[in-house]
Amino acid sequence: MSQSAQPAPLQPVVILVRPQMGENIGAAARAMLNFGLTEMRLVAPRDGWPNPRAVAMASGAAGQVLDRARVFPTLAEAMEEIHHAYATTARGRELTKTVHTPASAMAEARQIAAGGRRVALIFGPERAGLENDDVARASAVVTVPVNPDFPSLNLAQAVLLLGYEWAREALPSQPAPPGRRPPGEVPATRLEIDRLADHWEERLDHARFFFPPDKGASMRLALRNLWSRMPLMRADVQILHGVVRQLTWKPRDD
Repeated sequence: MSQSAQPAPLQPVVILVRPQMGENIGAAARAMLNFGLTEMRLVAPRDGWPNPRAVAMASGAAGQVLDRARVFPTLAEAMEEIHHAYATTARGRELTKTVHTPASAMAEARQIAAGGRRVALIFGPERAGLENDDVARASAVVTVPVNPDFPSLNLAQAVLLLGYEWAREALPSQPAPPGRRPPGEVPATRLEIDRLADHWEERLDHARFFFPPDKGASMRLALRNLWSRMPLMRADVQILHGVVRQLTWKPRDD
């Protein structure tokens, strides 16, 4: 690494507290890896660990997250080496804490991690979420602004939302450009479109389309303008040449 290069900030630790279903743990692992998060900690998983259903749901590459997952009996022990933690919850709490959206929480988390401190994202069990005793151990709360008539998110969805917000500064603002495109997907040049327009005008003129004569010039202009507005690919131009040839082809008498 060059001397001018900046080290990547320490990634957040994802802590799943008393997760109930192996499938949800596996889905959370997939959501984590989508955005480069690889450190999972499990607190007292209901069905024990390792869990074959979690492995099946992780599906391939995300299995590496499960392979390195660490299991702890309590949240307090799972918080080792953590400097700042965010508890995710949709319910009101009696505890006084800063409440973030996923975006504001992860913006703050990036600043904390850039200073060399570890951040944790804490998610509760599927049925009831985090308890007050769990939330009390966090530095702040994260609540997703969703439909108030249905605020429930499943475990993997919640992990995915925070993972996306964590990684969004490093994500491209536009979709990645495609690789080398087949010849037919290359945009047509202006010259190719002009030749197509000439071809159609020639055949339409032969068919006496531009009638009456006093309107012919405006009809030709409108048609030429139509072709130039179209975002045609090279393959489109070839097809349209073929269409006009076929339409004006005279079949043989059998």
